Amino acid sequence: MTKTATPVSATHVDLDQLSINTVRTLAMDAVQQADSGHPGTAMALAPLAYVLWLRHLKYNPANPEWRDRDRFVLSAGHACMLLYSVLYLTGYEITLDDIKNFRQWGSKTPGHPERGMTPGVEATTGPLGQGTGNAVGMAIAEAQLAALYNRGGPGHEIFNHYTYFLASDGDLMEGISHEACSLAGHLKLGKLIGFYDDNRITIDGSTDLAFSDDTARRFESYGWHVQRLEDGNDLEAIDAAIVAAQRERARPSLIIVRTHIGWGSPNKQDTADAHGAPLGVEEIRLTKQNLGWPSTEPFFVPEEALERWRSAKPRGARMESDWRKRWDAYRAEHPDLAAELDRRFAGRLPEGWDAALPAFGPKDALATRAASGKVLNAIAAKIPELIGGSADLTGSNNTELKGAGVFSATNHTGRNFHFGIREHGMGAAMNGLALHGGFIPFGGTFLIFSDYMRPSIRLAALTHLRTIYVFTHDSIGLGEDGPTHQPIEQLAALRAIPNLVVIRPSDATEVVEAWRAAVTHRIGPVALVLTRQKVAAIDRTKYAPAAGLLKGAYVLADSSNPELVLVGTGSEVELVLGAYEKLKAEGRRPRAVSMPCMEYFAKQPESYRASVLPPDLPLVAVEAGSPQPWQRWLDRSGVVLGIERFGASAPYQRIYQEFGLTVEHVVDTARSLL
Repeated sequence: MTKTATPVSATHVDLDQLSINTVRTLAMDAVQQADSGHPGTAMALAPLAYVLWLRHLKYNPANPEWRDRDRFVLSAGHACMLLYSVLYLTGYEITLDDIKNFRQWGSKTPGHPERGMTPGVEATTGPLGQGTGNAVGMAIAEAQLAALYNRGGPGHEIFNHYTYFLASDGDLMEGISHEACSLAGHLKLGKLIGFYDDNRITIDGSTDLAFSDDTARRFESYGWHVQRLEDGNDLEAIDAAIVAAQRERARPSLIIVRTHIGWGSPNKQDTADAHGAPLGVEEIRLTKQNLGWPSTEPFFVPEEALERWRSAKPRGARMESDWRKRWDAYRAEHPDLAAELDRRFAGRLPEGWDAALPAFGPKDALATRAASGKVLNAIAAKIPELIGGSADLTGSNNTELKGAGVFSATNHTGRNFHFGIREHGMGAAMNGLALHGGFIPFGGTFLIFSDYMRPSIRLAALTHLRTIYVFTHDSIGLGEDGPTHQPIEQLAALRAIPNLVVIRPSDATEVVEAWRAAVTHRIGPVALVLTRQKVAAIDRTKYAPAAGLLKGAYVLADSSNPELVLVGTGSEVELVLGAYEKLKAEGRRPRAVSMPCMEYFAKQPESYRASVLPPDLPLVAVEAGSPQPWQRWLDRSGVVLGIERFGASAPYQRIYQEFGLTVEHVVDTARSLL
């Protein structure tokens, strides 16, 4: 095993090595100054980054959002100093002071890459495997946009870019990498190129402790083109491998690069010590000496190396200028298509997108999942960027877009996706579609399986991505499938995620407003939570309009000088209204409230919230799930009729009865408070 780099005299070091070692030393110095971070992988991968950024990657540091740029996703987010160093050196709006402020409050260089915080960072990564799934979604986005909008033949394409990702041993151990890469191989995403950093070290030590996969054969079995590079410092071999991968348009490519973590460190190369901790002042001194580095000064950037890296700026400007000439010609020849693309990438909805929204009447007793399918198809006809599918539950989730085709290896124009039984991979790919721009992705599964995609949902919320989740079979109301499939804690868990909007509509009329909210909500994801069982339609001629959903909670029915508030969500609003009518008939003065979205309600002015839930009135909340989220609304005497145990296998009517979720129990509870 190689233990040291070959010492090179500072007076004879060639410009390639000087430029590469600039990345290595910046990574060492930044982690040391922060006293926290991961220097070793950045040191090992500096040659790969050098070849990729200066010879192949299509980007313009002056315009990080250039539409036809190549996308690069650092799935191994712990190696972020590699990315930050390269972004600074190539001329993005990152300064050397930003590098010095690595991992500090308010810095552009956080501990793991965050989209929107650092110019040039394409995805928020860190949880291993997520970036790999994001890259798959980005490659899908490029393929569809190219299929739909390119005109004029080779050389005239307005969408013609690659998606690259860099994965570590940890990324490939996480199960999401299997889900995402299996899907990518099936779809033959030929412009997706991955690098696997085969450094054979994790935090605990050698990968031999827990990982003995034949990664090459694994990816070959997915249908990927696989290359192996035995020396991660061989610049020409890296260059040739990238060229070969770019030419392989019939399938995605993986380049396995054998590297040595902490390259150049005399005592810590190829050890776990180089992975997740500073090397130490003395080891950094020895490493710089070993690399033939011309200065002991921290954060020293040789002028020649900076000049070499900054050659990326005029190169990028030329590439974007060439593209803009094509774009101007395209706009002149296809003004309608160009205007549509501008609208899509700006995140604006088409004029009149909601004109075809269905109207449901008091006789339309439907499962809210069924109503959702009708609404989705009505708006999808007007919103071409709305694309998605289901994790093998298309018919159950009602997520099929009628007549829109299926995205496949041979049809990149289809808007329906069969993600397979891959909830986690689906979530990450949806994030990639949203990150790429030009799409509003949606994905469906049972609410119980939101647990399988929760990490992807959390990152969508953290990154404020415009994704929509269609979660059906939302409670014990799914009945006979039993407790393994009946969600109890999932609503509470989703509501606990900052920036995620959770909407549980009570009937078909609220479903219309839920979808209106979902597609107009531009900053952050939205989860629609829908029933399997039919629910009665609320007679809106008798009760309040469903547009109140947009405020999160609203008064459905009221009494003069009310003495009690009954509030519910989803299918339990039917119980609330039933109890309201019974109490009213007894001469009581109840108020009935629907609260489809706690997040929207929490953002209303205090005066509005108090007008719906007066703080001096007792409250009975009804929801077939964990009562935990209701505690924030119980700063008064009140009771939550929820569920704090797992469900059971039986017809749903019997389960509701056994769990006390009935009109009679709501009435009895209300009486006890009065």
